[in-house]
Amino acid sequence: MNTQDIPRARVSEDDWLAAAYEVLTESGVEAVKVMPLAKRLGVSRTSFYWHFKDREALLEAMIRRWEDKNTGNLVARTEAYAESIAEALFNLFDCWIDPGLFDARLDLAIRNWARNDTGLQARLDRADTRREQAVTAMFTRFGYAADDALIRARTMIYTQIGYISMQVRESTEYRISLMPGWVKVFSGLPPSKRDLDRFLSRHA
Repeated sequence: MNTQDIPRARVSEDDWLAAAYEVLTESGVEAVKVMPLAKRLGVSRTSFYWHFKDREALLEAMIRRWEDKNTGNLVARTEAYAESIAEALFNLFDCWIDPGLFDARLDLAIRNWARNDTGLQARLDRADTRREQAVTAMFTRFGYAADDALIRARTMIYTQIGYISMQVRESTEYRISLMPGWVKVFSGLPPSKRDLDRFLSRHA
């Protein structure tokens, strides 16, 4: 079948975004181009324009998806109900375990892309500020002084950025086993058995 004969319904906007995501995270933004994506999806180039005005519209959609998913979910986890700072940290640690909440590959790709895109760098800076403010507020909610809360928030955020930038490879089980120690490092307090049990029950 000629690719021009493939029905529009066969390839959705999400399909284009998924293909663009794979190329972005594998090869960088320069490789995200319409014709190679069309070949990857097995459709004609013209079908792209059923969903996006141009390449810039596709790139903008990926950036918005990153903002909504990574920053949006991270902020939401800092605001989730918690009885203690340990439980609040465990809520946030869900992001480092569940790629449905936080996509580390996409975060790294966005940071690499922003190095050569001043507009995206500004959006990344705003996202990082929003994340820092959310984590700081989480600490202050549990009685930490403002300066202390900021330092702890930055320590945690910078550690996670380091994990992502270094592309650390750990099994989920091993990463989870380290998290009680991370709670103690970031909060100054060990988690209670109740806090730990509630966290582990989500990831059994």
